[in-house]
Amino acid sequence: MESLSMHHVVFVTVPSVEIARKLAGGILEKRLAACANIVSGLESHYWWEGEMCQENEVLMILKTTTSRLPELEVFVLKEHPYDTPEFVSWAIDSGSKKYLDWLSLNTSLSE
Repeated sequence: MESLSMHHVVFVTVPSVEIARKLAGGILEKRLAACANIVSGLESHYWWEGEMCQENEVLMILKTTTSRLPELEVFVLKEHPYDTPEFVSWAIDSGSKKYLDWLSLNTSLSE
């Protein structure tokens, strides 16, 4: 296991698989993330404008580098249909060196 904090996992929820696929395509094309997992069947319960809400959503799990994280956030906030989209990230404290090297390579602008 490699111990690095140059990489992040990002959660973004969206209203549909179609929107998740569109966002994932733009994110990957710009190499803002190396991977986008789309997980359907999410049921979200939350407060919005003083009301408790429940919606079916789709979770996007994105893997990126620390250096690409700010651009990824700007892209998601600009392209997302929600007024206040979820964009939360966690530093990856450890992982396989081969995977983390792949992640870095595939978020590189030099390709």
